[in-house]
Amino acid sequence: MLIVQIKDNETIDKALKRFKKKFEKTQVLKSLRSRSAFHKPSVRRRQEMIRATYRQKMQENEAN
Repeated sequence: MLIVQIKDNETIDKALKRFKKKFEKTQVLKSLRSRSAFHKPSVRRRQEMIRATYRQKMQENEAN
């Protein structure tokens, strides 16, 4: 369970923003989505390879 302590003189908006950041860092939603459907190991490996090549291409483009 995520707990966000509200500081003195802090608005609800700022506390909510901190909660959202903390929620994203824990990757709760990502894990729930990954558990919602089963993916075969071969499909998962193929997707990881596609992502890796994409990241590598982007890094090469940044370097140039």
